[in-house]
Amino acid sequence: MARTSASLAEPGTRIFRSEEELAALPASERIRYRLVQAERRYHANDNISAFVREGELAELKAEVAAKLQEVLQALVIDTDNDHNTQETAKRVAKMYLEEVFRGRYVPMPAVTEFPNAERLNELMIVGPITVRSACSHHMCPIFGKVWIGILPNEHSNLIGLSKYARIADWVMSRPQIQEEAVTMLANELQQRVRPDGLAIVMEADHFCMHWRGVKDNDSAMVNSVMRGAFLKDANLRREFLSLLPRKQQA
Repeated sequence: MARTSASLAEPGTRIFRSEEELAALPASERIRYRLVQAERRYHANDNISAFVREGELAELKAEVAAKLQEVLQALVIDTDNDHNTQETAKRVAKMYLEEVFRGRYVPMPAVTEFPNAERLNELMIVGPITVRSACSHHMCPIFGKVWIGILPNEHSNLIGLSKYARIADWVMSRPQIQEEAVTMLANELQQRVRPDGLAIVMEADHFCMHWRGVKDNDSAMVNSVMRGAFLKDANLRREFLSLLPRKQQA
């Protein structure tokens, strides 16, 4: 029996299609097919850029816009006569693919690395870096700040200050939950910089708290990841945390 396109998402499914058959599928199904065949996860906060081919992002954007138009119709919004919403589906699709979820669909930005020629081994702190994301539970915005502490060694790779912000933006520009986002950022920096110690603190406002549910405007979430020397050395950890500016109270 021929399999339906829905079966492409089934774990462990192995389907072999010709290039002609793949070309006839929507872009989302072609991309999903490659992910399933490679047995790669494609959760909301996963980067899938390696499975997206040239030209497919434009196709995907058109596909998303069409689905969003159906959502607007299901919400009983007259997009034919309401001038405010006539282009909304296209605008939101562009926003998702090219901006707020861009970190899913593009590779990590190029990062120039420099050897630690001076054998720097003192605490360095980068931040606050402004980050923007979206809650993967409700797709509501997340706005926050990230501080990064690095304790390099003579074998560490040093990267420019702006590159920390670029990597953070790449990780955060996906549907996320904050706890996982900070861990993903730590993994990327650990692999690239290879320091003796790495510390990350993130403080963020979640609009799923402000906009819906309890509608609490004052709540923020703070979490951290400590690795290497920051995990083992309480004095180093205290030094890092003491140097972080507290959130200004209104």
